[in-house]
Amino acid sequence: MNDTPHEPFESRLASNGAAKANRQMVLEKLVKIRAAEKRIHEGGGPKRIDAQHAKGRLTARERIAQLTHDFLELGVHAASGMYDGQAPAAGVVTGIARIAGRPFMVIANDATVASGAFFPMTAKKVIRNQTIALECRLPTIYLVDSAGVNLPMQDEVFPDQDDFGRVFRNNAVMSARGVPQIAAIMGMCVAGGAYLPIMCDTVLMTEGSGLFLAGPDLVAKAVGKKFTAEEIGGAKLHAEVSGTIDFHEKDDPSCLKRIQAIAASLGHPPPPVFRRDPPAPPRFEAEDLASIVPSDPLQEYDVREVIARLVDASAFTEYRATYGKTIVCCFARIDGWSVGIVANQKQHVRDPGKPWQMGGVIYSDSAEKAARFILDCNQNRIPLVFLHDVNGFMVGPASEKEGIIRAGAKMVNAVSNSVVPKITVILGGSFGAGHYAMCGKAYDPAFIAAWPQARYCVMGPEQAAGTITEVRAASLKRRGEAVDEAELQAFYKEVREKYERETDPIFAASRLWIDALIDPRETRRFLSVALECASHRTDLEPLRTGVFQT
Repeated sequence: MNDTPHEPFESRLASNGAAKANRQMVLEKLVKIRAAEKRIHEGGGPKRIDAQHAKGRLTARERIAQLTHDFLELGVHAASGMYDGQAPAAGVVTGIARIAGRPFMVIANDATVASGAFFPMTAKKVIRNQTIALECRLPTIYLVDSAGVNLPMQDEVFPDQDDFGRVFRNNAVMSARGVPQIAAIMGMCVAGGAYLPIMCDTVLMTEGSGLFLAGPDLVAKAVGKKFTAEEIGGAKLHAEVSGTIDFHEKDDPSCLKRIQAIAASLGHPPPPVFRRDPPAPPRFEAEDLASIVPSDPLQEYDVREVIARLVDASAFTEYRATYGKTIVCCFARIDGWSVGIVANQKQHVRDPGKPWQMGGVIYSDSAEKAARFILDCNQNRIPLVFLHDVNGFMVGPASEKEGIIRAGAKMVNAVSNSVVPKITVILGGSFGAGHYAMCGKAYDPAFIAAWPQARYCVMGPEQAAGTITEVRAASLKRRGEAVDEAELQAFYKEVREKYERETDPIFAASRLWIDALIDPRETRRFLSVALECASHRTDLEPLRTGVFQT
């Protein structure tokens, strides 16, 4: 299948007023996003950065900058708008770093944010990035500088399956599965948090750092005697007495150089099971990606114009091109990697003798086509890329007679049980069960990103506000109460504004529903990095779908 020549795509993209409006909308949203990221990059602010420097320590971002010059940050908007703005990036910087010629996951506590203490979203962010590292078998580097659990929020950080303790469980599982982990203690490492580095394969510690289950104040209360942090758990003690650490480093720069040396000594990963040929750039400009997806979600566009600007030589082979046309399935290559692409088509279509099908809606035929395509990609070990702009599944009597639930169940089953890497990019809308079928966050994509114009919710704001308002009016009538139209309109407006806020991609990014908000023009780079990371997973399980509705 992969040896079949891929067909070049001839673009019909017009440069018109609508395209210019789309581009302007995207650029305006990007300005807003980049301004937010600039504030996030300041961490706890200048005073706390100065305090970190006064201790002879670098900030988390400065450490990463010395460690690598090639870093794709993930989760930068985590916790945005939460905790009264006191936890930018959830107090931890994470992402993919290229070191010694290969990708690493880096997880670095930001000590300028609440002394690196774990908020609820901090734990979830660390766990998400550990999950990526585990699935992709990525060597992981922890730059530890944390006061441990945020005690006032312990009930939200401590006990649950996706809380603080899961981090250490993941350390153990990653090590057992052969994922190298390097931990550098570059500040405080206190209480339960002390287990994180010690459950890693290699442990470094800088002079002036502390590693202990209880700090000086707690020890004084427990044993009635004062000790310094150095006496309880300094680098010298752990290097010479307890034997807990492997490398005692004088400062941050020397520690980071040591990490680079250790990274360069790791054995080569096994060869990928996924095919990669020499890459070729697309024939069409990535710059066009800022203008293709309309600012008005009701407008049509051809998703193949997007695909042609992402794939090698702008060439792809469409699968069942004349059937189930509201989903485009095709084989292509991205940076040389063979991929299968599942993309929502936003053009309305009508075959002779059949009713119109609306773009962005999944019908029975498109669901069946996509399900079969996903199975084929699994059979042939081809990673999957999902491009979302989906309103959901078609509803109504005609659709039910065609078996939309059964067809949709096939697609969801295929996505759920797929064993090849899945990478998701939300281009526009991603609503309802269509979000699930197109490999939303709950369906274990290795990576998930969104464009600035993405809208992410159970349904659109207008539909949601209208439905909820109708339910409220019906409830009032059933109780025999008068329906005040002015109050009902105010209620409608309130609900709609709430949904508008919650469909903003920054809202999704703040909750870690997506890993990254990306410039459309950077999508190919994101996919390339994601595919390279995913290629480290070589122990694919056999595909099993269980009961498959026919």
